Amino acid sequence: MIPAIWQYLHCQVRQLSVPRQRGTEPKVRASGFVHSYEGVGISYIMLRKAIHFSVVLLFLSPFLPGFSSAREARLDDIIVTNTRDHLLVYFNVEDCFTEDMNRAIMNGIPTKFTFIVKLYEVRNAWVDRKVADIRLTHKVEYNTLKNEFKVFLPEHNNKKITTKDAEEANKLMSEVVALKIVRLDKLKRGVHYQLRLKAELDKIELPFYLDYVLFFLSLWDFETDWYSVVFKY
Repeated sequence: MIPAIWQYLHCQVRQLSVPRQRGTEPKVRASGFVHSYEGVGISYIMLRKAIHFSVVLLFLSPFLPGFSSAREARLDDIIVTNTRDHLLVYFNVEDCFTEDMNRAIMNGIPTKFTFIVKLYEVRNAWVDRKVADIRLTHKVEYNTLKNEFKVFLPEHNNKKITTKDAEEANKLMSEVVALKIVRLDKLKRGVHYQLRLKAELDKIELPFYLDYVLFFLSLWDFETDWYSVVFKY
């Protein structure tokens, strides 16, 4: 339940790079008072083996299952709203989990998603003024002995949620719910603001020389485009 009075508002989200294919445009809404318009040492031999192995995989990667058909991660369901005191944003990341990533998580490898949210005051005759700059990291760990996932959500007072359901863990990882951007008393009435959002997968930390393989391949990496919501307070 979003804690604000809904109003009919015109809102537009902009993707600040290559346009998406038809049917994949992110959904965006606004409510409340926001009026929207638009190291371990490693031997030389191990390192050489890692490089050889990574080069082989690099040439074979186009033929690996799911490599060429994987969909690009994107932000969706972007909602800008407010409480009595704070500007909030809700959004989620679509198509961010691959079979390889899920397999890595199930093998106990910690995985982190980082969300970047920036708020600017739009100034036509001058450089936009930065109002807020937030980096938020979700982390999931799977305990193979207890058969349970532990998800860390810092936006909710570093809350830790434990579940045995893989789908629920993925959902918690990919959703940002009621993230406080700034206090409303820091905003100016009648002024336009731009909210910029992006999500990325932190490099998975693999044991020993396999970490170097990831450096060459980045098969599990994703990074969304920047998304922009312009609104008037």
